[in-house]
Amino acid sequence: MKKWTRWEDWVAAGVGLIAVVCAFALPQMGASMPWMLIVGVLLIAAGVANLAMPGMVAMEYVQLALGALLFVAPWLGGYADMQSGAAWVSWIGGAVAVIVAALAVRPAMHMHDQAIPH
Repeated sequence: MKKWTRWEDWVAAGVGLIAVVCAFALPQMGASMPWMLIVGVLLIAAGVANLAMPGMVAMEYVQLALGALLFVAPWLGGYADMQSGAAWVSWIGGAVAVIVAALAVRPAMHMHDQAIPH
């Protein structure tokens, strides 16, 4: 697997970018801005790290955990009102990030196993 080619990591980084942009673009409720900014930036960083160094299985799990955190952020940050666009961005983006990270774990494990001589 070559660097910068895994679609799953591009999608996760894109979800992080959307969360960051939406933190500024959407009307905010509760603590939606800090939650979306922090988790979004961390998702971007995890996606870029996975793109630059494919085969880091632990980082795929970090990406999965960040997606799950983005999904539950509306309840933790007090912006889970159904009329809130920020909540919907968090829920949908978090679910997408979890799914693509879960899809990326097995290929990362395979690449990691190939990189280690037995």
